[in-house]
Amino acid sequence: MFPGTHAESTPEKTAVVMADGRTLTYRELDESSARLAQYWWSEGIRPDDRVAVLAENCAEYFTVVWAALRSGLHLTPVNWHFSSVEVAHVIADSGARSVVVSTRFAPLLAEALADVDGCADRLVFGGDHAGFDRYEQILARMPAERLVDEPRGDFMMYTSGTTGHPKGVKRDLSGRDVRNPRQPYLVPLLGLDQQTVTMTPAPLYHAAPLFLSIATQVAGGTVVCPDAFDPEQSLVLIERHRVTHSQWVPTHFHRLLALPQEVRERYDVSSLRVASHTAAPCPPHLKRAMIDWWGPVLHEYYGGSEGVGMTYCTSPEWLAHPGTVGRPIVGQVHVCDDDGRELDAGEIGLIYFEPPGAALNYHNDDAKTRSVSHPAHPSWSTLGDIGHVDEDGYLYLSDRATFMIISGGVNIYPQETENALLEHASVRDAAVFGVPHEEMGEEVVALVELADDAKGSAALASEMIEFVRARIAHYKAPRRVQFVTDLPRTPTGKLLKREVRESYLAGEG
Repeated sequence: MFPGTHAESTPEKTAVVMADGRTLTYRELDESSARLAQYWWSEGIRPDDRVAVLAENCAEYFTVVWAALRSGLHLTPVNWHFSSVEVAHVIADSGARSVVVSTRFAPLLAEALADVDGCADRLVFGGDHAGFDRYEQILARMPAERLVDEPRGDFMMYTSGTTGHPKGVKRDLSGRDVRNPRQPYLVPLLGLDQQTVTMTPAPLYHAAPLFLSIATQVAGGTVVCPDAFDPEQSLVLIERHRVTHSQWVPTHFHRLLALPQEVRERYDVSSLRVASHTAAPCPPHLKRAMIDWWGPVLHEYYGGSEGVGMTYCTSPEWLAHPGTVGRPIVGQVHVCDDDGRELDAGEIGLIYFEPPGAALNYHNDDAKTRSVSHPAHPSWSTLGDIGHVDEDGYLYLSDRATFMIISGGVNIYPQETENALLEHASVRDAAVFGVPHEEMGEEVVALVELADDAKGSAALASEMIEFVRARIAHYKAPRRVQFVTDLPRTPTGKLLKREVRESYLAGEG
């Protein structure tokens, strides 16, 4: 099933409704995505080619997605928080033949593409921008007819890199027609159907909200799509549209619970059947508070954009196994020691997923692929988390093998931030790590060892934060910079980051 199917049976049914009331029916979604698919075909873009989209949450986003999925293309949603350098890397590394951008981010894309060869096809919607073709004009002159062949495309998501640029995950395409009745696993898992109304307040460049939204449209439901998250507006939209399914991260829950009691009680959320959350560990007290408020409708996932595996649990399961992230529903879980030996239930080790299909392969980065692979079973991949399974097969996370930071549900790899800091003339050495933050889960802190001729000050700390923000996405930049006289390293030069972090936390009390 895909929008074309629903356009034939329920053409005027709403496929997308924005917070401002703008809607897109299944007929409109089918026609607009067919027009864009026709345009790409006319430009010589063929199945297995790559395209990209850089835009805020908007109705056009779904047109671009379905145009790619009905053309056998790999679509890369670009993170609009990225710096121009990061955007340039994603476009170049993916090999995107075409990119669609909103006027809001056209200046960012123009700056990024200044030094990128290829990707000459650039469409902008919502207004004009020099060097870009107008999306609305292109679509208006193309036929709203299906391509002769419509093999199913897929997403090519990019994840933050542990040591450098974001890494792409490109999967082999099935070759099946887009109308093939095989449905995404989320459809039966969450009970999605034509009566489903899904709300996703997170940016669509993230895998979880995008995949749930697309699964909802596969099932013929309606997607309510705010352009940004606002806690009270979320409650308004749930009540107004009788939302049945929704997608969150723990930071959203924190901000919802921070609303005054009288505000929370003002809105009817009884329509909710599933409120799924993922991307970051949810503190047990926070999850219990949400279940007390919304009822046993919280569903939790654990997985990653890599798509090698996933665990899942309902509210009743979580209440019976507090702290679990569920049992595997995609792939198998293996918990192993440092030598790769599989451990028994209750023993803590590195978590690997054995995927149900092809092994993980990072695009253009074999070294990264090898670094996350099991030493004896190369098809098993780890997301870098440590934990254990209980006797019932439920997985629990206890730590991370790497120093990855999760802030507001977004992964941040400290090495990227350290690399940016080390470019500053006043920085001799730097250590970046996450510290607990009540609302965001963690926040980014940097300890900096200054060069001989530099003197620490609040002004210099602020300057360094802005220096990093000019090079990588703002959310990866430190919120705090503190100066130290020495950062401990081993004789071989390895930074003793765990020691540094523990000392910092002890000093902070």
